Amino acid sequence: MNVKFKIRKDDTVEIIAGKDKGKRGAIVRVIRDKDRVIVSGANLVKKAMKKRSQQDRGGIVEIEAPIHVSNVMIVCKKCGPTRIGYKIDGDKKVRVCRKCGEAL
Repeated sequence: MNVKFKIRKDDTVEIIAGKDKGKRGAIVRVIRDKDRVIVSGANLVKKAMKKRSQQDRGGIVEIEAPIHVSNVMIVCKKCGPTRIGYKIDGDKKVRVCRKCGEAL
């Protein structure tokens, strides 16, 4: 596997497929070995949590479940959801918007 991801932590993405289609959020975590990402505020599922400490309540909580990386698209500030291209800027490789060429 070990695929190069074009999406990184803290990128703003839009969900393009599934029950949360159209929602936007920042990436909280990238799970490389399973090709998945966790987007804040999206794909919420209820999970039974065990009481861990005296203050911790436990019970049923809503957490963000991972979404497959193919179901999210990075959002450009100018033109919205877009694909990612690369440009060599001196000795740096920079991610750019495929629509307008702006650095992401």
